[in-house]
Amino acid sequence: MSISIITATFNSSQLIHILAKSLLAQSDKDFEWVVADGGSTDGTLDLLRDYPDLKITIIQRDDFGIYDAINGAIKKCTGKYYVVAGSDDYFYTDAIANFKREIAASNADMVTSRLNFCGTERGVLGGDPAINRQFAFVSGHAVSTAFRTALHEKFGYYSNKFPIAADQDFILKAAHAGATIHRADFVSGSFEPGGVSGRDFLGTLTESFRIQVKYHNKFQQMALFFYKVIRYYRTWR
Repeated sequence: MSISIITATFNSSQLIHILAKSLLAQSDKDFEWVVADGGSTDGTLDLLRDYPDLKITIIQRDDFGIYDAINGAIKKCTGKYYVVAGSDDYFYTDAIANFKREIAASNADMVTSRLNFCGTERGVLGGDPAINRQFAFVSGHAVSTAFRTALHEKFGYYSNKFPIAADQDFILKAAHAGATIHRADFVSGSFEPGGVSGRDFLGTLTESFRIQVKYHNKFQQMALFFYKVIRYYRTWR
């Protein structure tokens, strides 16, 4: 069972060792790591040479953001499945082995595990996707979900129309079209919300709204949107 880890980087020299060390420590070492770099100038790629025991493929090209970089990596990866991970995320020691086991047992299009998020373990929220969005189907996009690479041949790649929340759009599109999803009862690793989605709440909320109205009642989504804006405003103030 082939699997690829995909990471988009740009000037990540202060962080990339976190993910690299967790990959080096995997109990199952039969995987590839595809790093899509958008032109780092801080020695990010030089640091990867410190890990000769990892099978690393580096893609260097200008990109239009994280999802364009991920798309480029998907097109180059050799894994039947892939898992996205940020430079500051990390996997627990048996993550690769556990993903492979659950993929083999389920043959699902997506295998989603539990993950550690900001110090709290969480799984799939379930419930109504009109409210819980992609988390009604998966615990998260990065670290915790393995995607069948061939899904992109059927549903397209991550959309450049959504530079912050393209994963939400892709997951909802695939899930609503009947892609099979298996919930695995293991914790794959830790996700660190240091990306754009964690820094730009209003931008993320706006993109999420644009995505949600593609799949759900627009009046319901407008009500949810304004509720979240008011709640955010009260907290921020």
